[in-house]
Amino acid sequence: MLIAIIVIVVLLILAIVLLYNGLVTQRNLVDEASSQINVQLQRRADLLPNLMETVKGYATHEKETFALVTEMRTKMKDPEASINDKIKADNQLTDALGHLFAVSENYPELKANQNFLSLQEELANTENKISFSRQNYNANVMAYNNKLQTFPSNLVAGMGHFEKREFLEIPAASKAVPQMKF
Repeated sequence: MLIAIIVIVVLLILAIVLLYNGLVTQRNLVDEASSQINVQLQRRADLLPNLMETVKGYATHEKETFALVTEMRTKMKDPEASINDKIKADNQLTDALGHLFAVSENYPELKANQNFLSLQEELANTENKISFSRQNYNANVMAYNNKLQTFPSNLVAGMGHFEKREFLEIPAASKAVPQMKF
C-alpha cells in the first residue's frame, strides 16, 4: 500500500515537472521567435541609410518621406519598444518605402543605379524574412497559448504564473483588398 502511494506521488511529481518544462520550452520558443523578428527589423534598419543616400541624390524633394523613414527606423531600433510597437513602426516604414520606390519610377537613372537595385533586392529579401519571422512568432504564440489553456497544463501554468502572449496583428490599412479596375 505504501509503495503504491509513493509510486503515485512520484508519477504526479514527474507529470508536473514535465508539464512545467513543456511550458518553459514553449515560452522560450515564443521569446526566440520575437528575437528573430528583432534581428530582421535591425537588418532592415541597417540597410535604410544606404538606400536613402542613394535616392537622395536623385529625389531631393522627398524630404518628408526621408524624415518618416528616419523616424520609423529610430523607433524600430529602440530597445525599450515592445515588439508590437516595432511592428507598427515597421508597417509605417513599409508604406514610406513603397512611396519611395514609387517615386523612383520617375528617375530612370536611379532605377538603373546598381547600388539602388542591389539595396532594393536586399530589402525585398529582408521583407520576406520579416514575414516568415512574424508567421513563426504567431505559430509559437498559438502553441504556447494552447498549452496555457488546456488541461492539465493549465493547472501548472496557473501555479507557475505563465502569462498569455498576444499575436502580431496586421494593421487595418494593410488588410484592405486592392481594387482592380480595367
